[in-house]
Amino acid sequence: MLVRREAILAKIESTYRADASPGVGDAVFVDNQSYDSEARMNKRKGVKETTAPFQSVFGGRLATLSFDCELKGSGAAGTAPEIGVLLRGCGMLEVVSAGVSVTYTPTSTNNESLTIYYYQDGKLKVMLGARGEASFDATAGMFGKVSFTFTGHPDNPESDSALPNPTYDSTVPPAFKNVSFTLDAYAADISSLKCSLGNQIAKPDSVKTANGYGEIRIAEREVGGTVDPEAVLVATKDFYNIWESGTNFAIDTGVVGSTAGNRWQIQMPAVSVEGISENDREGVRTNELNYIANEVSGDDEMSIVFT
Repeated sequence: MLVRREAILAKIESTYRADASPGVGDAVFVDNQSYDSEARMNKRKGVKETTAPFQSVFGGRLATLSFDCELKGSGAAGTAPEIGVLLRGCGMLEVVSAGVSVTYTPTSTNNESLTIYYYQDGKLKVMLGARGEASFDATAGMFGKVSFTFTGHPDNPESDSALPNPTYDSTVPPAFKNVSFTLDAYAADISSLKCSLGNQIAKPDSVKTANGYGEIRIAEREVGGTVDPEAVLVATKDFYNIWESGTNFAIDTGVVGSTAGNRWQIQMPAVSVEGISENDREGVRTNELNYIANEVSGDDEMSIVFT
């Protein structure tokens, strides 16, 4: 079985843990995919004439699926990008402005869940009620990437199923360059911005389900990451004073991309520094800021807009 001959299809569930039956039009273009199981194996102990173990009792399992996606638009302004369904499965609210933009922001209520079909060159694994975590990586001169990890209920271990012929969005992602990046309104020179939603995935036990686990929930989040501005004179930008004074500031990538329908922008209006490490970027001193994104008026600590 070839790793290259695989496909992932994802669709929003109308009812939690009810198969949404994603089709080829629900395929997402992925790379670096990895599947794993989190099983509850109950050890049995007791006295007997030998020191050999007793057979364990299988108490159910959950599945995790991780993969990377390109950060890009749909090719049409106001139409959700291919990864939109995945962002919604990570606790983000989608707001569409027809013909103009699609905006994603974190939400603390009514989190949506996904049915995910994972085809492996002749086999199919199904995950129901999946919710997950997303992290964004924007590096100078490279196209942006989003890394996803979803946790869900496996619907039967696996079955033989022919690989479908999925339909992917043909839009080519823009590179992270020629942007008006700002940090506290200062045009900082950076090489990379990393940001994760910081979702804490709760997997409560339940006696009412076949696998012994209840509804998977996003119990908590902490949006944050790192950014590495070039070190400058204190008179230009005093990063240490920002840290020690507890000052909140904004991070704005600026608009990435130049073609309508394939532009994105990440904004965080109230970031605070958690720590600073001094690094070397090819002989140039940098201050890597470890940051947390704070909300201003509720569920607004981060937004990603596609235009």
